[in-house]
Amino acid sequence: MSVNNIKDSKVLKDIKEIIPGFIVALVVGLISMILANIVPNVGAATISIFLGMFVGNIFLGQEVFQKGYKFSETDLLSYSIVLLGATLSISTLMDLGFNAVLFVILQMSVTIVGALYIGKKLGFGDNFRYLMAAGNAVCGSSAIAATAPVIDADDKDKGIVITIVNVTGIFLMFLLPFLAGKLYNHETVQTSALIGSTLQSVGQVVASGAMVNQPVKDLSTIFKIVRVVLLVAVVFLFGYLKNKSNVDIIEEEVKDAKGGTVKVPWYVLGFFITCILFSTNIISPDISAFCKQLSNKFEVIALAAIGLKVNIKHLIKQGKAVSLYGLFVGTLQVVAAIILIGILL
Repeated sequence: MSVNNIKDSKVLKDIKEIIPGFIVALVVGLISMILANIVPNVGAATISIFLGMFVGNIFLGQEVFQKGYKFSETDLLSYSIVLLGATLSISTLMDLGFNAVLFVILQMSVTIVGALYIGKKLGFGDNFRYLMAAGNAVCGSSAIAATAPVIDADDKDKGIVITIVNVTGIFLMFLLPFLAGKLYNHETVQTSALIGSTLQSVGQVVASGAMVNQPVKDLSTIFKIVRVVLLVAVVFLFGYLKNKSNVDIIEEEVKDAKGGTVKVPWYVLGFFITCILFSTNIISPDISAFCKQLSNKFEVIALAAIGLKVNIKHLIKQGKAVSLYGLFVGTLQVVAAIILIGILL
């Protein structure tokens, strides 16, 4: 069998494994869009998450669906973010201003220092603490996967940290919109800063922002993208802390889970490219409107997949020390964000 035939066979196999879960996420997403017309105050995004959690935990949580759920969550959400760029001008990004970027950097710094300190007090090893700091400060599972090879973390630590970081993010995903309503009356910049600077994954940011309104969802995603852009700096920081000072060793070991060199995620680059195209009028208003609609639909399907992947039993089974670690770091992030918002925004 030729190399091309082997590759084609693998692609077909991957597609077949993705289809079952993708179809479930698609159906849940479409039902959510229909229900949103009946209860517009709730919104398709919120409905899709809860409906996904119900379907995934009661009926369709089997392994055969998981690859499709993962594709729907990660790939569709990435495409949604790229399409979002086609609806925002450079001036919108510039409107964030120096204070907003400084806010994100300080929030990430507090998270990293706090996660390392809390983990040490709770008796966790260096690798576990570095993974917790990276996952919470930057972008959840992606940051953990990028950091693990640099610090020689084992798969067990990586798996536990990914679980607890996502669990923390799920709770905060529902808490922050409520908290922002009480503190800021859902004012767009402050609410977006709280959500975009705190939640662990891009999906959680989009979901939480969408529970408030469209402007908050869009702006909180931009706050999150600023964090994601800083992923490389965080990975090299932990490589340095592990005394990997030899440049050749760092370059060899800074790999993501697929073995590629760690770099800014493709969807961030895509976001900025489509943003530039829209800002220079290469993307017309009509095309921009179409991109907006398509982005929203991809987003709802992706959020359905996030709900479908939530395993409530796993949330309950987390060990006490690990759960406390996640609770303390999550609390620190929220408190730090509120203080910094009061000072800078």
